[in-house]
Amino acid sequence: MPEIVVNVGGRPFTVACQEGQEGFLNAAADMLNTQSVALIDQIGQLPEARMLLMSGLMLADKTLAAEEELRQAQAEIAALKAREGGAPAVELDELSALVTRAEALAGGA
Repeated sequence: MPEIVVNVGGRPFTVACQEGQEGFLNAAADMLNTQSVALIDQIGQLPEARMLLMSGLMLADKTLAAEEELRQAQAEIAALKAREGGAPAVELDELSALVTRAEALAGGA
């Protein structure tokens, strides 16, 4: 099981992960680090546990908001698909935009 060192809030952490998941772990650590740095910039240095807790809660809040937006976009897509008859091109463009937005939210969440 590979171990990598990630930096969060200016502090190094050694973390183990499954083989091949190093890139995903680094990306997740980068997200956590971004939140931690923003928190430190706003509040100043914090104890490690508090910094990680607050950063995790900020990410959870963003994730919940993105999931809600995705649910709304999926509901709009389902409503458009459920309409009877052929949808005009304008509505198909709108559907395409919603799909793109949903995919972006799913990837960024």
